[in-house]
Parts: sequence; C-alpha cells; structure tokens
Amino acid sequence: MRRSRIALVAAAAASALLFSGCAGDAGTPGDDGAEPSVEEAPEFEEGTTMAELAEAGSITIGTKFDQPLFGLVGPSGEPEGFDVEIGKIIAGKLGISPENIEWVETVSANREPFIEQGEVDLVIATYTINDERKKVVDFAGPYFEAGQSILVLEGNEDIQSEEDLVGQPVCSVTGSTPAANLKDLGAEVIETDTYSNCLEPLRSGQAVAVSTDNVILAGLIDQNPGEFKIVGDPFTQEPYGIGLQKGDDEFRDFINDVLEESYDDGTYEEAWNSTAGTVLEFRDPPAVDRY
Repeated sequence: MRRSRIALVAAAAASALLFSGCAGDAGTPGDDGAEPSVEEAPEFEEGTTMAELAEAGSITIGTKFDQPLFGLVGPSGEPEGFDVEIGKIIAGKLGISPENIEWVETVSANREPFIEQGEVDLVIATYTINDERKKVVDFAGPYFEAGQSILVLEGNEDIQSEEDLVGQPVCSVTGSTPAANLKDLGAEVIETDTYSNCLEPLRSGQAVAVSTDNVILAGLIDQNPGEFKIVGDPFTQEPYGIGLQKGDDEFRDFINDVLEESYDDGTYEEAWNSTAGTVLEFRDPPAVDRY
C-alpha cells in the first residue's frame, strides 16, 4: 500500500534548502563516494511490504535533518550521516537505489505519528527503543547503542555529572527519551524541537546544559569547535532502532536480516567509518532483538 506524501516531501525539500546553507562537513560520506550495493530484481513473497516497495521502486524514510554525524542536510540538499547510510543499505536490499529514497524530516515528537499514519515506511532517526514506543510501533534492531550525556560550555566547571542537573535549566527535545529522563531526574527541562536549537539557550545562559545521547552531542561539538564539551559519564543506555508499522513482522524480520548481513559483510562498518566514524571510534553493533 503506497501512500500520498506530496505535502511532506515538499516540506522536506524546503527544509533541506534551509539547512543546506549552514550545514558543516560532519556526516559527509567518505572521499571514495561509495554507495551501498543495490540488488537486481529481488524477489519477495506477494503481499509483503518488501514486495510492495520493490515493485514501486521507491521508499520513504524519516530521518533527522539537524543531527551531525547521523542525519544532517549537507551541501547537496540531501541528508547525510550514519542513519542515512543504514537507510540506503536497507533500500538497496529491496532493489531501491539511493536516488529513489524519499527523505522526510522527522523530529523526535513526530516519529510515532508518521509511522502510525503511514507517512513514512521507516524511521531511522537516532530512535531509542523503549517499551512505551513499542506499544504503538515496532522496531528492528537495535543497530547502535548510545548513552545519555551532558553538554556544557567549554569553560563550565560547575556541572560534572547528572546529579548537578537537579533543579537546573537543561535543554532537550520535546518527545525524546532524554527529556523524559531529565524530568525524572528533577531538572528544569527547556524543550525545543531540535537539538541544534538548544545551543543558543546554552550560549546565552538560559540553560546550563544540553542533554541527549552522547553521539548527538559529539556531532554538535564537531560542528562548533572550541565552544562546548561533554562532562561526566553516560548515565543511560539508548539502543537505537528502526521504527516501522506495528504488526508488520515480516518487514521487521527482513530488516533484522539486512542488519545482521551488514555486520558480517563489512557494509555496516563502512557506513560508520564514512560518517560518525570521522569523530567517534567504531564499536561492534549490538545484537538485534527479534522479539
């Protein structure tokens, strides 16, 4: 079942033009420009999502447009980063080339609605798997495990751990796991729609810190050298998964198969090294959870 997405794709294109003027080099694919291989005429059981997408020759994937290293709109006007490369690997196994992927900007607050409403086929957007989300969507993976950390101004010596955030104004993103964790911790949470929008409150002193997954914070540091630093150790575990419509077990199994194959054949590591690996060390991926 293919859905009408004209308005969303147009909005995504407009956002791409906006971000392309200010995006940095983080998340840019490696110099070799290698793209994941695309299967020729793959065959799938009739009636499955895989067969439907392969026949259509296109797929719509929700991702972040402002996350350095994972999903950031670059000079090309297209999103770049590790999440984007994972999406290309999955699309390639469906016989879909990168130019036939429709990328839709998907912020933390609209990931579940976009999946539930059929506006996207998948969401790959630094998307933590948790039990609350699994009530309404399904997840393949995890394909990466992050941990919530704390970003402060380079000269800040007062914040050393999550205990120092209690009662303090801390910026995070609406609808995100980190924002919920901060509230449970007792911080005064300043919420916005994207993590890049947390940087000005931090610079101005409106917030004492920004808190989210360590890999996201590393991307912000990479884009703003000399301004910020990460303090303390990660205080949560954040397994990133690939969101899809609830109950589509065959599609979930297929994506898990693709992920495991990418671990074995080296394409996962290549995707990492050309994106997030320009800043962060490679770590073996976690085992997928075939729940």
